[in-house]
Amino acid sequence: MKTLKFKLYQHKRNRYLKRMINAAGFIYNHCIALHKRYYRRWGKYLSCAKLQSHIAKLRKRNPFWQSVGSQAVQDICQRIEKAYQLFFKHNKKGVRPPGFKKVKKYKSFTLKQAGYKFLGSNRVKIGQRVYQFWKSRQIEGTVKTLTIKRTPLGELFMVVVVDEGNKPEIEVKTGKIAGFDFGLRTFLTCSDGTKIESPQFFKQSLNAIKIASRQHSKKLKGSSNRERARKNLVRKHEDISHRRRDWFWKLAHELTDKFDILCFETLNLKGMQRLWGRKISDLAFGEFIQILDWVAKKKKKRVVFIDQWYPTTKTCSCCGYVLESLELSVREWRCSGCQSINGRDENAAVNIQMVGASTSGLGDISRFETAIAV
Repeated sequence: MKTLKFKLYQHKRNRYLKRMINAAGFIYNHCIALHKRYYRRWGKYLSCAKLQSHIAKLRKRNPFWQSVGSQAVQDICQRIEKAYQLFFKHNKKGVRPPGFKKVKKYKSFTLKQAGYKFLGSNRVKIGQRVYQFWKSRQIEGTVKTLTIKRTPLGELFMVVVVDEGNKPEIEVKTGKIAGFDFGLRTFLTCSDGTKIESPQFFKQSLNAIKIASRQHSKKLKGSSNRERARKNLVRKHEDISHRRRDWFWKLAHELTDKFDILCFETLNLKGMQRLWGRKISDLAFGEFIQILDWVAKKKKKRVVFIDQWYPTTKTCSCCGYVLESLELSVREWRCSGCQSINGRDENAAVNIQMVGASTSGLGDISRFETAIAV
């Protein structure tokens, strides 16, 4: 499966798509209300089949709801049912049930087998109207779903999920393995000694964000000036997000071109978020791992994760001696066993490499071996 994203042309007919998204938001909230009422009365959640049947009857009497295709309504019901199933299964772990959403902030609707048709070139027919989009790449394969998404700026994007079939994938063999340690000061420290600094895009634009946020808060609520200030603030946040994702994609391709197996330590991102807050959000380790995993699968490379409780920082990569404790402020320490001086991040990266190699079935490798035996 492959996901493609295209931006729709700005046109006055786009208001019909925005109206469909608003209608989908009303249907979503109505379904949530029905679930809550049904649960209060019967003590169990409403089945998807009953909900779809009830909504289908209501759509016949409501022209506004009829603007949303039946496929999109079915998708809304199915997503709500999955959310409630997860809630009843994992409610003890802190999973919350789905709640109401503001219609203005409702983002999208999804069409599966019907309700759309590609007309060639850069045109697509959704419902009874034809829309144009920026065709930045060819749509190859069988289209499975089509989603129309609305951004906070009011722009519309078309997200297409395509089944490419048995398309040959890229395969480049370098015969190398590497371990990587995430850090707050250095984004990535590689086991071969190289360090990758994070641009920290949010920190770079923090002053501009503060000014835009201050201007937004001063405007009168409900005024056109406040809406204009809100869009200005959203643009600055989107610019940060786009620059960060672009850097992640380039870095992921660079690392997968250089190594065949990439080893990382499993991170407790929620715990790190509680400790360091905005800095963790700016570094966005989780987003980078998702992008790297996708690129690695495409190139037939492997991303290996080791146990987060393995003492990679406190273990000497030369002799295996393990310290009892190591403060976060200590950046270098001398091993009591072999008297070697270990850099905190460099030592952890080497240990991650060795543990990742044994996890991958390559056996034990020494500190200086980075090539995979063929």
